[in-house]
Amino acid sequence: MATGWAREGAVLDQIEDTITDGVLTARARLPAGEGTEDCVECGDEIPQARRRALPGATTCVKCQSGRDSRVVIAGINRRGSKDSQLR
Repeated sequence: MATGWAREGAVLDQIEDTITDGVLTARARLPAGEGTEDCVECGDEIPQARRRALPGATTCVKCQSGRDSRVVIAGINRRGSKDSQLR
């Protein structure tokens, strides 16, 4: 495949790096350490099934969903638009 200035396989390296970054980010967000029986935000009991699935869980599903909706994912833009290359 013609890649211009990039070396052969550079696109696949970018894809692999993007996937690796995503996996590492997701792993970093997993709860670690000792979990709690009650949610640290609202005080409701964390269901047993959730505590078994995520041993380090400290929030109930509702509160964790709220936290997840506020997460800002800042990553590296490996694609780069043509506009940015022309400037």
